[in-house]
Amino acid sequence: MTSTGPQYIASRDNALLKDLRRLAQDSSAYRKQGRVWLEGDHLCRAALARGVQPLQAVYAESCPDHQRLPAPSTLLLDDALFAALSTLESPARMGFVVAVPQPGPLGPDAATVVLDRVQDAGNVGSILRSASAFGFRQVVALKGTAALWSPKVVRSAMGAHFGLAVFDAAEPGLLDTLEVPLLTTSSHAGELVHRARLPWPCAWVFGHEGQGVSPDVEARAVLRMRIAQPGGEESLNVGAAAAICLHASAAAAAD
Repeated sequence: MTSTGPQYIASRDNALLKDLRRLAQDSSAYRKQGRVWLEGDHLCRAALARGVQPLQAVYAESCPDHQRLPAPSTLLLDDALFAALSTLESPARMGFVVAVPQPGPLGPDAATVVLDRVQDAGNVGSILRSASAFGFRQVVALKGTAALWSPKVVRSAMGAHFGLAVFDAAEPGLLDTLEVPLLTTSSHAGELVHRARLPWPCAWVFGHEGQGVSPDVEARAVLRMRIAQPGGEESLNVGAAAAICLHASAAAAAD
């Protein structure tokens, strides 16, 4: 990778810094710019490990040389400017700007996770981590779901994006190209997950935190599942429910 010497920025009015601030703090800026902000050593190395090359590296002036990673171009920011750019409680002093990865066609036979208007960025990121951990290879986020490449989702997913094909703001009709069975979850109806003979591969659908899976999407499902909750709570957090269901599928596939 050919790199140029770092460009130092000390002014908060610098145009490059303003673009970075939008990427780091605006949940929809990645769609306008076609770029994503990754902050911290873990996210940057996760991208590199999956073959994602940065467009630009950004470092706080105090970031030691031995922690810096190669990139085609480098911005060096005054520490106060980097702290103002960061949305972390403890700024990481380094970040990458990468192009928004573009998935290929949806794999009709691939183990899939479908997000139907899941609103909370932390839940979405948690589900992406579970999907990657348990052998699911693509995630379809239907319109109304928290933006997959928004800064909060990227942070909470901790690099899981780069092991998945992710389809952002998709129309429900995309699900019609899947040839694997769709499974939905319910807090009160359906077969218990831990007793079911789960198909593999399959597509799990996780719905809105309050409203659940929409009728249009649920009509496409072949199985409705529920999780045993002997403690009597009405429902689990969708991120926790997804982890249970996806682990159950992975365990069934391993048997």
